[in-house]
Amino acid sequence: MAGDVLVKICGIHEDEALIAAVEAGADLIGLVFHPASPRFITFDAAADLTQFLPEDVRVVGLFVDPDDAQIETALNSVRLDFLQLHGSETVARVEAIRQEFGHPVIKSIAVAAGADLDGAAEMAQVADWLLFDAKPPQGADRPGGNAASFDWELLKGRKWPCPWLLAGGLTPENVAVAVKASGAKAVDVSSGVETAPGIKDPDRIRRFIAAAKG
Repeated sequence: MAGDVLVKICGIHEDEALIAAVEAGADLIGLVFHPASPRFITFDAAADLTQFLPEDVRVVGLFVDPDDAQIETALNSVRLDFLQLHGSETVARVEAIRQEFGHPVIKSIAVAAGADLDGAAEMAQVADWLLFDAKPPQGADRPGGNAASFDWELLKGRKWPCPWLLAGGLTPENVAVAVKASGAKAVDVSSGVETAPGIKDPDRIRRFIAAAKG
C-alpha cells in the first residue's frame, strides 16, 4: 500500500455503489448528511447501508455547518470514522467539534485561485485532514459535488502539517493527470463517478479507483 493514492468515494447512498467501491479498493466512503444535496442520506439509511462494511474501509460523514445536536445524533446512529465539515466553519468551530466529539475532522477549503490557500495553514493546525475542493459555481445551492475543478498546479509542492485530499471535478479520465499535477496522495470523487446527480455508476467507480491507484 505504501505509495498508493488513497481514494474516497463520496455521496454513496445505494448498496450497488458501495459494493463496487469496496470491491475496487476504495479506502474511504463518504455519506452526505446535507439535505440540499442529491446525494443526501438519512442517519437510519446510512446505518443500514454501512452495517456490514469492512473495518478497513473508513466511513466519513459529511456535514455543512452542523450544530452539535446533528453531529451527536449522527454519531449515535452510524459508525463514522471521520467528520467532514464542508461549510463555512471557522478555525474555532473546527477545533471545538474535534474536541467535543473526539473524532478526526476533515475540513474542506474552497479554491478558485492561489489566494484561497492562504488560510489553509491555520486550518491545518486544528483539522486532521484538509480537503481542497473547487469553489462552487455562482448560484450553486451546495458547497461541493458540483463537478467543478480548479488549477491543480496551485497545490504542487505545498506543505501543510496534516495530510490532504484533492477534490473537485475529478473523473476516471482526468484523475491520473490531477494527481501528477497536484502531488495529491489522496483524492475524493462524487459527481465524477455518476451518470446523473446522485446516481453512482459502478463501472465509473471501478475505473476511477484503478486510474487513481494506477
